[in-house]
Amino acid sequence: MEYEKLRVWQESFALASKAYKAIGSCKDYALKDQIRRSAVSVPSNIAEGEERETIKESVRFLYIAKGSCGELYTQLLLARDFGYLDETMSNSLLAKTKSVSKMIASLIKYRTGHVKEPAALYSIENKIN
Repeated sequence: MEYEKLRVWQESFALASKAYKAIGSCKDYALKDQIRRSAVSVPSNIAEGEERETIKESVRFLYIAKGSCGELYTQLLLARDFGYLDETMSNSLLAKTKSVSKMIASLIKYRTGHVKEPAALYSIENKIN
């Protein structure tokens, strides 16, 4: 499984694990399920794309993973606003979600030569807290 060597997969896997655990005690089962599904979707789609035969297929799944980052970001904002996540945890998850989305965009750009946003900045601040 070569995708396990990709930093973007590693970071998205860690994000999914952290988000999954952070929302565990939430009694709003619909939102909890949505957060978990979108979080798990990110590394899963990266992995699926990397197991495909062509760059075109890989990029297609990267776009799906990027879309799931957008879903997760919105759901985390809602969880914070509804009081299901404390501000520290939600800010950490939101920052990590943005970082992963930018990493996916950078990989899309690398593979296709274009993407709709600037490349990610890689620094220590982008590590999961």
